[in-house]
Amino acid sequence: MKKLIPLGIIALALAGCVGDGPSRPVSMGPGANPAPQRSPFDGNWMGADGVAVSTLNNGRFESRTQGTGELLTTGNYTPRDPRTIDLSFYSIKSQQNTQATCALVSDSQMNCTLANGNNFVLTRRA
Repeated sequence: MKKLIPLGIIALALAGCVGDGPSRPVSMGPGANPAPQRSPFDGNWMGADGVAVSTLNNGRFESRTQGTGELLTTGNYTPRDPRTIDLSFYSIKSQQNTQATCALVSDSQMNCTLANGNNFVLTRRA
């Protein structure tokens, strides 16, 4: 009989863990927010020519010259699937809107194709 009592207590404790609806988020205290999920595309990327650094962060995109930091392009990106994004950006120099599609082929490389068919490669900077 003594063995049944501990098992009964365990069964009651486990029964309290089973719910019949969706679980509620756990509060982390006033003003606390969980860290946003980081996209595998977010970070700093260098073109093969080494002229500009492109920064992707939370759906935003911009590129700046490597030497002076001058803003070259600004825009946004939208994930198409877990390994592909669509870029939409404005070139300050040409004053034109441009689109590109980029595929994440590894953690450190994206292969991109502009709307006009030209290809370029971006390599993640540490």
